[in-house]
Amino acid sequence: MQIRRANERGYADHGWLRSFHTFSFADYYAPAHMGFRSLRVINEDRVKGGKGFGTHPHRDMEIISYVLSGGLQHKDSMGTGSVIRPGDVQRMSAGTGVTHSEFNASPTEGVHFLQIWIMPDSRGIAPSYEQKHYTEAERQGRLKLVASKDAREGSLALHQDASLFAALLAPGERVAHDLPPGRYAWLHVARGKVEVAGVELSAGDAAAFEQGGEIAVVGREPSEVLLFDLA
Repeated sequence: MQIRRANERGYADHGWLRSFHTFSFADYYAPAHMGFRSLRVINEDRVKGGKGFGTHPHRDMEIISYVLSGGLQHKDSMGTGSVIRPGDVQRMSAGTGVTHSEFNASPTEGVHFLQIWIMPDSRGIAPSYEQKHYTEAERQGRLKLVASKDAREGSLALHQDASLFAALLAPGERVAHDLPPGRYAWLHVARGKVEVAGVELSAGDAAAFEQGGEIAVVGREPSEVLLFDLA
């Protein structure tokens, strides 16, 4: 298990946007942290009320938005428009090319969300969009599958051999994932505080796993975690 602490991440303050970069991104260049397997970006973004990201293009990337608080308004060149709120998970496959914008849906309250990029297993696919809601009950005390290669168990479909799980943990609650030999895992603490293999991880911290075996996560306070199972 290798730990990546929250205070080791890149940071950018644009006034309307405060963003922490787990991996190399934009002006934060970190050769030792260019990604982990197919996982390329985890940005923790806080956007002020009425502000957001103007229309911009992407190609050949699986982009996942996971909202922690507030509402994120999405529009894209495929004609999709929606507001993403806590419990919603959005997947946009940029493929051959798509333009999109993300704005805070509230004129006054902030929005706090994770922007995740996963490299697809093939280039030049048709752009597509998908969004689903996963209730707190579905995620409480268990690792709920929210995205996968084969869209199993009602998860979003990814164009990559990767599975994304989300869990909410109360103090003392334990979840475990059996990582098969030859696969890799990345655990990101979205909020709260947990313990993994005797190590305490707080919001923004992450842990990488490069051998098969059980990954057990215990809540130390009300927490939210994301676990990536990667080829």
